[in-house]
Amino acid sequence: MKVAVLAGGRGSRISEETGSKPKPMIQIGDNPILWHIMMHYHRYGFSEFLIALGYRGSDIKAWMAEMAQLSGDLRFDLGAGKISQLGTPPPNWIVDLIETGLETNTGGRIKRLAPHIGRERFALTWGDGLSDVDLDKLVAFHESHGKIATLTAVSPPARFGHLGVDGDKITSFAEKPATGEGWINGAFFILEPEVFDYIDGDATAFEKEPLERLAADNQLMAYFHHGFWQCMDTIKDLQLLRQMWVQGDTPWVTWK
Repeated sequence: MKVAVLAGGRGSRISEETGSKPKPMIQIGDNPILWHIMMHYHRYGFSEFLIALGYRGSDIKAWMAEMAQLSGDLRFDLGAGKISQLGTPPPNWIVDLIETGLETNTGGRIKRLAPHIGRERFALTWGDGLSDVDLDKLVAFHESHGKIATLTAVSPPARFGHLGVDGDKITSFAEKPATGEGWINGAFFILEPEVFDYIDGDATAFEKEPLERLAADNQLMAYFHHGFWQCMDTIKDLQLLRQMWVQGDTPWVTWK
């Protein structure tokens, strides 16, 4: 199963960092948050990634090229003009970096990935959120209900949106209302290819009409995650994640 990661937004709410880099390239420890996300999927056996680029996509391309060619210890054979890696090689990933437009909304970016995904089930997440969600259990849950879409429901502080639920079924979807507590959209989706039919075009925000329509059609299910989840929307969020890293309190690091 391929993993799609949305990494093209401007990250305006964290502009102190994104003025010089795309949001997924903001570092937590020695690596960008995008690496942490990909490593979590790698821990569960996922190795094919589609990264939807937009704002400063060339920065992500440069990072990926450097990781593929220059990470770890290196040997330079000057006579032969060759560079080889010593020790542990980088992860055995296949990564497609897809330009999805500078101003394209989240749903539009997903739809632009359709030719690269084909008519297959795929995973999807945002390029700015960390979690220790058990992806094996998430996939098994998705397979058990036979619907088009599964999102991971999480329960962070009440400044986020709200999911109306009846058992495992999502009955209503409201993104970031003025008030509300409980379960919210934590991304980490498993999706069937029919989801593309719910996305009109570049201007579509996936978090709004497509998910609302899927819920109305009884095609959106919630996998309830009770463990760690943290987005990186603001400088405060970033400072929290960096502090956790320094303190060694890193529940999202599932691959060690």
